[in-house]
Amino acid sequence: MGAQLRVYRRRIRSVQATKKITRAMELIAASRIVKAQARVDAARPYAIELRAAVSAAASQSASVDHPLLASGVDATRSAILLVTSDRGLAGAYSTNVIKEAQALTALLEGEEGKQTVSYIFGRKGLAFYSFRNRPIAASWTGQTDAPTYEQAREIADALLEAYNTPAEEGGVDEIHVVYTRFLNMGVQEAATLRILPLAVVDEAPGESSGGPIALYDFEPSAEAVLDALLPRYIAQLVYSCLLESAASEHAARRRAMKSATDNAEDLIKSLTRAANAARQAEITQEISEIVGGADALSAAAAGSE
Repeated sequence: MGAQLRVYRRRIRSVQATKKITRAMELIAASRIVKAQARVDAARPYAIELRAAVSAAASQSASVDHPLLASGVDATRSAILLVTSDRGLAGAYSTNVIKEAQALTALLEGEEGKQTVSYIFGRKGLAFYSFRNRPIAASWTGQTDAPTYEQAREIADALLEAYNTPAEEGGVDEIHVVYTRFLNMGVQEAATLRILPLAVVDEAPGESSGGPIALYDFEPSAEAVLDALLPRYIAQLVYSCLLESAASEHAARRRAMKSATDNAEDLIKSLTRAANAARQAEITQEISEIVGGADALSAAAAGSE
């Protein structure tokens, strides 16, 4: 019985050590969520103004025919950028976004008859595709929990290069991003965003809000302005997806570590009750042995008389 009690106490110490680790990781993830949200908020004004400039250049000129804008050409090859995490311990964060990418791949290849090309961001997605021997056009790892604009620009340049290459030469006709949209601290969802070709809405700036409609003159031309703005806009879209995915990763990790901490507390309580029961049984057995020994001695003494 003493050996069983030692086993319980050893397990309790082990679970307590694990609880300290999960609690620390929960606090770290909670602090990083605030920073990730701040980065998302800081990037939003630039994205809004850039979107307004692109919309103005594209919608105010009816003669604009830019290769990055939506056209009537049917797509035959599609690129999918999958945004996952580098590290685990984040619950179903990477699993959900991988499932979303698989569903999108099945839709494009099965129902629409398109070929797909995979681009991976994060070690979890890279390991998933590599283990299944699925072709990967390019991959990036490192700093998924704190992405930089330089990383987003590198990814956007690789996607633009593939988009500007004819499909028959190994290029793609459209590009999708599968990432995790950050809604709030408790809700994050896997989402798909088509970033190329861009769809232009025929609505002048200020028309939707009922305000005055602005008129623009572009120098040297609207096409030249779009040549400069659209690559930046694509890089900003990719950067926004990476930032939202990073915030979602921290939120998922905080939630997973909180659940692990709560489970550790429940397990410690259960083991403590089992250890107490084992200790009580051990004490009861010792008392029974003492009483039994005393009775045996009394009986022996009475027989000798």
